[in-house]
Amino acid sequence: MILGGFDIVVIALVVFVILVLFAGVKTVPQGYRYTIERFGRYTRTLEPGLNIITPFIERIGARMNVMEQVLDVPTQEVITRDNASVAADAVAFYQVLNAAQAAYQVSNLENAVLNLTMTNIRSVMGSMDLDELLSNRDAINDRLLRVVDDAVQPWGIKVTRIEIKDIRPPTDLVDAMARQMKAEREKRAQILEAEGSRNAQILRAEGAKQSAILEAEGQREAAFREAEARERLAEAEAKATRMVSEAIAAGDVQAINYFVAQKYTEALSAIGTAGNSKIVLMPMEASSIIGSLSGIGAIAKEVFGDGSSPPSPPRPRQVPPRTTPPVNPFNQAPER
Repeated sequence: MILGGFDIVVIALVVFVILVLFAGVKTVPQGYRYTIERFGRYTRTLEPGLNIITPFIERIGARMNVMEQVLDVPTQEVITRDNASVAADAVAFYQVLNAAQAAYQVSNLENAVLNLTMTNIRSVMGSMDLDELLSNRDAINDRLLRVVDDAVQPWGIKVTRIEIKDIRPPTDLVDAMARQMKAEREKRAQILEAEGSRNAQILRAEGAKQSAILEAEGQREAAFREAEARERLAEAEAKATRMVSEAIAAGDVQAINYFVAQKYTEALSAIGTAGNSKIVLMPMEASSIIGSLSGIGAIAKEVFGDGSSPPSPPRPRQVPPRTTPPVNPFNQAPER
């Protein structure tokens, strides 16, 4: 089949239209933004999905990834404010918010963010002491994030996070810090031990004080009770003496006999129960007690009378023959 000139023109036109359609239809994947340039000038940004551009007039300028990206910051040597040298490495997270600014405001965006982060790490960490540097990582991260994010705003990106992964002081400095930490802990232990000993002594002193107070109160109460008992005993003895005196005044001979016999018996009992006596020599026989009592009664009768006849002159006392006092068998010394 021989094609004529018209057929060739039609076929060429169809092929051209197909090529134009393919050149004008652009598909943007999710997570990316494409910039469109017309004769080298930025005009708009293509969103994810199917887009149509003018072929041969417009073209794709930059394909920007707008997903959050991770940037590994290499190890940096930092000299702190107190002249301690440490090595620190970090990781940064950033995201492109404006594809046109990220494409046309800075060249080599990733390298720019990396160098900016490294510079600010040395600046922020160098303005802090070593102890503050090791104990305030959150503060360092916040300061780095704030400084770097403010610096990259004209580039249309957002730094979402900067984290310090590791801070490595020199080995000799680590050993010195370990010794310092050990000394501080020993100091705290000694302080706690001293405070515990002091509190224990205070508690023991308080206990002794309370014990002495309670003992003094007990002694005072016992003395009060004893004085009260003695007072009651004295009152009883005074009452008994008064009653005996009244009975004697009334002419009751039995009362004085009872009173003298009671005191005589109590005296003999006290002599017999003495702890330092093994042998007790009685001053008279047991029958002499009764004789003495009868003699005392006779004297009372002569003095007071029997109430029916006038008192007669006293008769001379007959002295009983002296005899050797018998030995009390209950208080003899034990045989050896």
